[in-house]
Amino acid sequence: MSFTAKPVHTQLKHTEEMGERMLHKKLLQAAWLCCLLAAKVHSCPDACSKCPGPEHHQCQECRAGWTLHNNTCVDVDECGTELGICPTNSYCFNTDGSFACRACSPACVGCMGSGAARCRRCASGYTLAGSKCVDVDECSERILACRGLDEICTNTEGSFRCDCAEGFIHRDAVCVKKQLPGVQEKGLFEDIQDDEVEVLQQMLFAVVLCALATLAAKGDLVYTSVFMGAVAAMAGYWLSDRGDRLLGSFLKGR
Repeated sequence: MSFTAKPVHTQLKHTEEMGERMLHKKLLQAAWLCCLLAAKVHSCPDACSKCPGPEHHQCQECRAGWTLHNNTCVDVDECGTELGICPTNSYCFNTDGSFACRACSPACVGCMGSGAARCRRCASGYTLAGSKCVDVDECSERILACRGLDEICTNTEGSFRCDCAEGFIHRDAVCVKKQLPGVQEKGLFEDIQDDEVEVLQQMLFAVVLCALATLAAKGDLVYTSVFMGAVAAMAGYWLSDRGDRLLGSFLKGR
């Protein structure tokens, strides 16, 4: 295997071409850099549309929203002119070269600026206190805001709401007592035990006997006979009940 060496003049020519390419590349980069610097040096300020130099006092024409004063562009306050017209319940806020419409405070009906102290008129649910529209606490007024006896008044910003008291729920615009599923209200005597019923019966008999004894003491034969009959009936009931209990105990003992 044999290698053929390139001539010396060919190698020198290749080296010269590489050097020229590098030089051209550097010159091109330098030219671009000069153009950028020149553009930056001769660019006008932001508010200026025409100028002979970069200084603010060298402006000849201004962009929209600015006005020329002593070769300097000054911001136009559109809020002080017919240009700054904003919708109802909003106010004009000046910005550099323009303006913005911002919403009034919820306490206001029309406003001249931000906050409840710049209202033209107070909104419903607010009242003027000094120079500021403040919330009205309807729940603290003399007239009850909530008419239901089982309702609780809760004040909110600019209004109020009526909530049912604990244990009650809203039904057909009124508060009704909440009931657990499957649970019904018990009657007056539904939960009385058998022993309690017997005690009540004996008390009732005793009251009746006392009333009859009082009437019999007056010597009336009718009330006396009724009293004696009631005593006999009570004694018979008591003896029969005692006899049934004794017989039951005797049978169980066997």
